[in-house]
Amino acid sequence: MEDTKADLLARARSKLHDFSSLFWAGGLGLTAGILTLSASVVAGLAAAGSVVVGTLTLLVLLALHVKFIVAGPWWIVAVQAWLTYLPITVFGAAWTPVCGLLSGALLVMAGRIHSTVLVALALACGPVLLFAPDPSKIDPGWAIAGPLVGLVEYTLVTLARRARLLAEARTEVMRKAVALERRRFTRDLHDLVGHRLTVLVLKTQLLHRLVAEGDERAGDEVNQMMELLTSLSADVRAVAHGLRSSSLSAELGSARLLLESVRVRCQIKVACRELPGEVEEALTHALREGVTNVLRHAEARQCSIHLIERDQLVRLSIRNDGVRPPRRPGDAGQGLLNLAERVSGLGGWLEATSSRSGQFAFHVFVPQKK
Repeated sequence: MEDTKADLLARARSKLHDFSSLFWAGGLGLTAGILTLSASVVAGLAAAGSVVVGTLTLLVLLALHVKFIVAGPWWIVAVQAWLTYLPITVFGAAWTPVCGLLSGALLVMAGRIHSTVLVALALACGPVLLFAPDPSKIDPGWAIAGPLVGLVEYTLVTLARRARLLAEARTEVMRKAVALERRRFTRDLHDLVGHRLTVLVLKTQLLHRLVAEGDERAGDEVNQMMELLTSLSADVRAVAHGLRSSSLSAELGSARLLLESVRVRCQIKVACRELPGEVEEALTHALREGVTNVLRHAEARQCSIHLIERDQLVRLSIRNDGVRPPRRPGDAGQGLLNLAERVSGLGGWLEATSSRSGQFAFHVFVPQKK
């Protein structure tokens, strides 16, 4: 699940501005800037600072609106603006803290503040009222209350947003975990149970022939089939509980016995040191899949299995004769696809070659960790 973390973080960042509240905040901020500048001009304020602050506020809010707001109902913007600023004409300075919502909206819109100037402008929504025609009538406490209201709003909105993003990320992680577990179960069920079933089919065919010929080996084949059924039941339980302990040496011995039981001469050569658990497990599955393919897709008389380590690279090679033409060219089969997935996760790869004489070679390469 390595790639899911980056995907979830990218998805969470992309959702940062995908909230309907931004339409309210952006429209309110833009209209507030327009009304601030218009009120300054209409009132004919002599102080040049009022015009400068109003103009800067308008430009910043307009830029944020264009950047973060795609579209919004203008009637809502008008209602927001009137509900925020019209009561000032009635309640006067007592309504000043409500203007702090503009600073909070500005911070929410920006998401991450890249400039201290932007922060200063956001927090100036309250003190800018000191440029009123008669600032002596405005209690400085009201001007300070505006930024405080904005900061409280920003904090609450940010916490709610983070909680929502975390909940969505947690749900996504759980969904992907379930999908990965389902995929693991399907893959292991095919690799383990599929191999056992293939062997049982071959053993059944051999048993039928031995019984028809009156061969005494029929009893031994029945015992082997019972052992296979017992191991099959254990494999199913192991897959269900996620227990995938595999022994490469034991699998090599089983491969020899199995191939020789169906009259395939088997040669095994091992020249490698002790392998890490994950490498051994991958090669065990590769050996099992290779032997299954020999039994299922060939009329082999000879098969060689070589496990060689050279230059920090482990190579498992399975060669056999008697290859039959594939039913569908290019059809790799689910087993090889599962194996390729296992090996690629360790930095390895698969190779397969065939000749017109019916020879087939299957190679698995896995880097040996130091």
